[in-house]
Amino acid sequence: MGNRLSRIYTRTGDDGTTGLGDGNRVAKDSIRVEAYGTVDEANSAIGVVLAHTTLPEAVRRCLTDVQHDLFELGGELCIPGHTAVRADFIDRLEHELDAFNEDLPRLKEFILPGGGPAAAACHLARTVVRRAERRVTTLAAAEAVRPEAIRYLNRLSDLLFVIARVLSRAENGEEVLWQRDR
Repeated sequence: MGNRLSRIYTRTGDDGTTGLGDGNRVAKDSIRVEAYGTVDEANSAIGVVLAHTTLPEAVRRCLTDVQHDLFELGGELCIPGHTAVRADFIDRLEHELDAFNEDLPRLKEFILPGGGPAAAACHLARTVVRRAERRVTTLAAAEAVRPEAIRYLNRLSDLLFVIARVLSRAENGEEVLWQRDR
């Protein structure tokens, strides 16, 4: 692929609009832009997790694959009618989730986000993914959105929760259990 962006600024958005992938222009605060913009935020939050140098290789590989998936999902949301997220993306997340969860102790209480720098960053990424899921759900109520997009984000937030628990152990962190009426 050659130089796609020879100049970063275009000035075309100075009027408060942005171009969708199909060439149509919409307001920068449209629900579609909000949806794919939040997916982009989630991708960046996962990048913060990946910036930690002490990640287990299986986590690094998994999250790198997720970043590529999120780029595909953003493209699907940016181009109305485009298909990019496939059922096998979701199947892969479920497989990864089961594998990472297999050796973790069962939870009997909620845990507070934290557990070490990478684990805390992963919890934050999870909450951004949940927000992306809400934004895509809002979009789906107004425009056509494939159900795979919402399913992918739902499964990803579950995976990030489990990976945060894995990272907490890798960082010798401690999971703090929520205490009712503390």
